[in-house]
Amino acid sequence: MWHDVRLLNAITNVLLTLFVVTVLAGCFLWFSQQPFFSLKVIQVQEAEGNTLKHVNTLTVRGVALPRIKGNFFTVDLDAVREAFKVVPWVRDATVRRKWPNGLVVALEEHRPLGTWGEDGLLLSVKGDVFTANLAEAEEDVTLLRFYGPEGSEKEVVMRYDELKKGFATIRLEPVLLELSERYAWQTKLNNGMTVRFGREEGHSSMRRQMARLLAVYPRLAAQLKNGIRGIDLRYPNGLALKADGIVPDIGGQ
Repeated sequence: MWHDVRLLNAITNVLLTLFVVTVLAGCFLWFSQQPFFSLKVIQVQEAEGNTLKHVNTLTVRGVALPRIKGNFFTVDLDAVREAFKVVPWVRDATVRRKWPNGLVVALEEHRPLGTWGEDGLLLSVKGDVFTANLAEAEEDVTLLRFYGPEGSEKEVVMRYDELKKGFATIRLEPVLLELSERYAWQTKLNNGMTVRFGREEGHSSMRRQMARLLAVYPRLAAQLKNGIRGIDLRYPNGLALKADGIVPDIGGQ
């Protein structure tokens, strides 16, 4: 073995390479720990297409900054992202390094749509449940009310968007939408009327129910001058309604 020149040269090259790598790694480790690279600037800005209305400097300093550890080289960007997501109103954050001692953090705020359940939680337009000051949320929009089983938030928001478009054709708008534990749908409109859809049978069943309601509602509203208090669409070929003093059934169309 020791007389094999080629083998000895190969071993020498490997050892030399390991030595060089070790020296370079040590130099980089020493270099990266210099005070010059301590994080001194954290620039917070709005994510593209987003306006920050409720995230303020004092909250960021008190909640996010104490959670950030490391310097320019060693800071964990995922941990920084999670630190900012703890700040009230923050939906998401993107983080990048800025040479030589800074970070740039772009924040996306929640856009409130309404309240979720009875616990004072807020529901965003993207179906995220979050905790924030209700009074601040009410500065942006008139909060609607939403209810549903845990995990159904995005489905409820999607259904609200569909119902909003449908009811807009008869100049009404949902102000409450509920999905029960048995997955039955019910909504309340801005004229006080309640509409019950029941459990959805197939992806398009609610759409058929809505089409049936929209077809007859103008005639019903014209006939019942005192207003309709409730409509039940859980019938295969018709509907039932409640109005002051009467509880008639409207079968077929």
